[in-house]
Amino acid sequence: MYKSFSMELAGRTLTVDVGRVAAQANGAAFMHYGDTVVLSTATASEKPREGVDFFPLSVEYEEKLYAVGKIPGGFNRREGKASENAILTSRVIDRPMRPLFPKDYRNDVTINNMVMSVDPECSPELTAMLGSAIATAISDIPFDGPCATTQVGYIDGKFIFNPNASENAVSDLKLTVASTKEKVIMIEAGANEIPENIMIEAIFEAHKLNQEVIAFIEKIVQECGKPKHEYISCIVPEELDAAIKEIVTPEQMEEAVFTDVKQVREENIRQIKEKLTEAFAENEEWLSFIDEAVYQYQKKVVRKMILKDHKRPDGRQITQIRPLAAEIDIIPRVHGSAMFTRGQTQICTVTTLAPLAEAQKLDGLDENETSKRYMHHYNFPSYSVGETKVSRGPGRREIGHGALAERALVPVLPSEANFPYAIRTVSETFESNGSTSQASICASTLSLMAAGVPIKKPVAGISCGLVTGETDDDYIVLTDIQGLEDFFGDMDFKVAGTRDGITAIQMDIKIHGLTRTIIEEAIARTREARLYILDEVMKPTIAEPRKEVGEYAPKIIQIQIDPSKIGDVVGQRGKNINSIIEETKVKIDITDEGAVSVCGTDREMMEKAIYYIQTIAADFEEGQVLTGKVISIKEFGAFLEFAPGKEGMVHISKISKERIDRVEDVLTLGDMVKAVCLGKDKMGRISFSIKDVKENKNIGK
Repeated sequence: MYKSFSMELAGRTLTVDVGRVAAQANGAAFMHYGDTVVLSTATASEKPREGVDFFPLSVEYEEKLYAVGKIPGGFNRREGKASENAILTSRVIDRPMRPLFPKDYRNDVTINNMVMSVDPECSPELTAMLGSAIATAISDIPFDGPCATTQVGYIDGKFIFNPNASENAVSDLKLTVASTKEKVIMIEAGANEIPENIMIEAIFEAHKLNQEVIAFIEKIVQECGKPKHEYISCIVPEELDAAIKEIVTPEQMEEAVFTDVKQVREENIRQIKEKLTEAFAENEEWLSFIDEAVYQYQKKVVRKMILKDHKRPDGRQITQIRPLAAEIDIIPRVHGSAMFTRGQTQICTVTTLAPLAEAQKLDGLDENETSKRYMHHYNFPSYSVGETKVSRGPGRREIGHGALAERALVPVLPSEANFPYAIRTVSETFESNGSTSQASICASTLSLMAAGVPIKKPVAGISCGLVTGETDDDYIVLTDIQGLEDFFGDMDFKVAGTRDGITAIQMDIKIHGLTRTIIEEAIARTREARLYILDEVMKPTIAEPRKEVGEYAPKIIQIQIDPSKIGDVVGQRGKNINSIIEETKVKIDITDEGAVSVCGTDREMMEKAIYYIQTIAADFEEGQVLTGKVISIKEFGAFLEFAPGKEGMVHISKISKERIDRVEDVLTLGDMVKAVCLGKDKMGRISFSIKDVKENKNIGK
């Protein structure tokens, strides 16, 4: 017999079945939100994984296409690798939950979410987020939860909680907020230049709703929760800590880590580890803890110096940004390029433009999103951090960083009507020492402007960090964190936006949540830094988008035709349009509304294609003069082709002002001639005349 729990959440019923399915998992929640169904499970290994210095948590979000009545494409007709949306959802589930597991826990944990049915009114992603928290909370896996998640939209000046698919499509805000019982623990947002005060209000309205969900989860845990199991701790022995400090004093450790050159710091730490390995060579147990012990020692020293002495590892002031530099057009022959440097973080972004037909096709669970016109890809090669590693393609981190930059820039892109291009930006990480995702936003803005993409406003991004003490009031917010401050700190708070508002947020923390005061200060700091970057670095580099796309970028001409004429332009089995493409070497896109885009690099050929399309789509009018090719000669006259599939007939009496006995005496196949439309004859047929054209000197092949 299973237990079922329900609550009303944002106007729809959320139901959780416990004990109904997946009984062999450590914890399982069969989630129903409206008609959306997600099975969330949490499992843990019996023993810790050996040889790891991190918590091995895996989060999976599985999109089953049967959930929306689809059969997967491809030869095998089954789900393949995770989609980008699935990967991003897994990351959003992981980020608020990971800090709530014990820091010394090394057992493998897998949280799996299988989407089995999708109701457009109820987000499967949100359902999985809640299901993950519930499955883990009721399990015997050590977990300092529960936590809850709420999505927020903003339409016509009003907040919409857990918006449906149609509301999401028109919302100015897509915000996801996760909370514990006391504090906000995760923020993810994309927005159309939302002012900072509205964003803060939205965050804490979501936090308020999260408390209702947490109360609901606590009720489930009270009735169905299992006692948490014991585990083997990986805490460094106190005796080892004391012994290390006798060999390496806090002052020596401080000297080792406090430098603005990452490579120097890493060499200093390597020498310390060698020294300790030699000192403890006789104690095998201690040797296995040296890496973790040195890490913890560094962390304590860095945090103390920042929090108590307001001293940063590279000597900067608390609000000081690292040295900045920007330049454009560093890569020849591409459509647009730019490089942005912040300290030891350096990103080069290349922009590529293409016809809309090359937009990315999406085959997922959201039927409102079938294609993506703007693609931002982020690459993080090993050389950027001075390491050797074989490239295996983008991992979850790369996909996440690319998606964040994409969200930040989408609100400022021109409409398809104003700029009928598919756009791809690729951010190559040349050097990394903190906040490469935000540097990629700055580089991408510059690259888009250099490529002639008429973005509405430039976008910049910056990250803030945090070091906390024993109480909520004992903390310090750091502007523009480098890698070490991110590594040993408590927060990575990334905010991107224009002068007028926020376009993207991503907040990751390692502690059990943030107070409103900290969040407000971080958002204020990032705004201050963002405006400085926009005004002092990006504007002097390129103040506005170039008026034309680059020399090597394809050019696009747009026209509008009567939608009823689309079939004529395309022709039977595509005969007409393919003929135009073959002759002019252009690319042609036609929408169902009759919007035609002709793309190419040769303007003369593009204009020729446009002429053909306009000719086919227009009705013949009396007095209209057209140029046509002689394609057939008969005894009674000649047939002219004005465009592929668009023909007209000239009677022999209308070919020459002098009387002729044979059409061949004047015309041959392939001749290009001008003809004027005479309108309809007695039989209702459209006829043409060559002799009545005022000038027709261009007779020839």
